[in-house]
Amino acid sequence: MLNVTIFNMEGINVDEMELEESIFGIIPNESVMHDAVINYLANNRSGTQSALTRGEVRGGGRKPYKQNKIDKSRAGSIRMPHWRGGGVVFAPKPRDYSYRLNKKVKRLAIKSALSSKVQNKEFIVVDEIKLENYRTKSIVAMLNALGADRKVLIVTPLIDNFVIKSANNIPGVETAVADSINVYNVLNCDKLIMAKEAITMITEMYS
Repeated sequence: MLNVTIFNMEGINVDEMELEESIFGIIPNESVMHDAVINYLANNRSGTQSALTRGEVRGGGRKPYKQNKIDKSRAGSIRMPHWRGGGVVFAPKPRDYSYRLNKKVKRLAIKSALSSKVQNKEFIVVDEIKLENYRTKSIVAMLNALGADRKVLIVTPLIDNFVIKSANNIPGVETAVADSINVYNVLNCDKLIMAKEAITMITEMYS
């Protein structure tokens, strides 16, 4: 059995919860997590980098020197790659870096990431993460009460604009919805704070 303590937003122990071992208690597969992180970063690349090749640089249409009787006579253009102001060899051009991962690989990666957080004691369960209005101080107070003062990922069951916009004002704090968490964000945080209902949703999704 894999049990965790449930806290409220004031950091008080209110209950216990049993986690699904097939999701939160597996042996993390580092290779699969690495593949998922590389895939996430590649899919988020804009791919807009561009440089000019020798044929695209303006100028250099005529031969700069006479063919004979001068050391530099063989030069054919002032836009050759080894000349100042010349083109770039194999210049990068706009392209799409995105690719797809196998569905089973993605599922194993997210399970491994969640399990690693539980094993490293970087996993905190809150009974309910809810605000009545936009108030950053409430989120800061919750983080201080839970001992999460560095990079934090807060996971809610549904989109809650009060929580999202209040947390966005805090450096190092990110938010996510249960059905859209990714391996990169989970591994990139020092503390993973999840609402109890969000854990239930994730359990149903990956069981």
